[in-house]
Amino acid sequence: MTTTTAIAKADRRTVSGSTPGAVRGPRRPGRIRRIGLPYLLLLPALVLELLVHLVPMVMGILMSFKALTRFSIRDWSAAPWSGFDNYKISVDLNAPAGEALLHSFWVTCGFTVLSVGLCWLLGTATAIFLQDTFRGRGVLRTLFLVPYALPVYTAVITWAFMFQHDNGLVNHVLHDQLGLTDKPSFWLIGDNSFIALLTVSVWKGWPFAFLVVMAGLQNIPKELYEAAALDGAGMWQQIRRITLPSLRPVNQVLVLVLFLWTFNDFNTPYVLFGKAAPEAADLISIHVYQTTFATWNFGTGSAMSVLLLLFLLVVTGLYLLLTSRRRKTADV
Repeated sequence: MTTTTAIAKADRRTVSGSTPGAVRGPRRPGRIRRIGLPYLLLLPALVLELLVHLVPMVMGILMSFKALTRFSIRDWSAAPWSGFDNYKISVDLNAPAGEALLHSFWVTCGFTVLSVGLCWLLGTATAIFLQDTFRGRGVLRTLFLVPYALPVYTAVITWAFMFQHDNGLVNHVLHDQLGLTDKPSFWLIGDNSFIALLTVSVWKGWPFAFLVVMAGLQNIPKELYEAAALDGAGMWQQIRRITLPSLRPVNQVLVLVLFLWTFNDFNTPYVLFGKAAPEAADLISIHVYQTTFATWNFGTGSAMSVLLLLFLLVVTGLYLLLTSRRRKTADV
């Protein structure tokens, strides 16, 4: 019996060794299918990305080189070719269009720096505070994520009602109850519109920073804090020496994402102020919209959009270059 079994095993080894194609051949199509299946599943998303983003972007670039106005928008492909005239108008600081665009650019830069900085600061401080276990921590985490979970239009419309001059909640609290102002303030017009826009942006943006930083804190070993405490390090020293350096990769991505979202933000000022934003809160996204659809100058508006895209690409590339160099230096 043992001899028969050994002979059978030897025969199987001989067959498998002499004809490897017969055994491995049928597996290749299955392996190819498994490798190609992920790409096949990604194909619909790639096609939609092509249709929704790439095609309009290419059309916008072509429109920026045409003298496209309300008179030629019906057949925009037949509009006369203007070359770089739209770009010259956009960057001519001595002309009203270039001066207004530069003003919107500086307003957007200031708004972006303040909004991103405050969102990161509030999100990081809150995430560090909620690392300790205490009763009600889960409830606080849920409440802090409510602004991020609400639809943008619902949240901004609510804030627009709160900023109303006569019956808004903000003036009721600041003027009627606390007496911090001499008279009710106008928050949706004038210089206060920048404060209103910044408040809404930070309110709906900082929960995202809180969520990302809180996830990053989970990867920091608790043994580091225990060892630092044994060495006599206080809370601020632990945050400075352990928490912030450990969160550096997370913060690099977080700051970049917040910058791109905030600099390109259109929904917040549009819903809060309408089609015509005040001069103090004239973000570049609203300015491009007004140039394109309020004055029907589609060629100039497209050129401004292309310039904005180039600016963001340059800033993003420089940021990634600097962060990668710092990471390599830290690793060395």
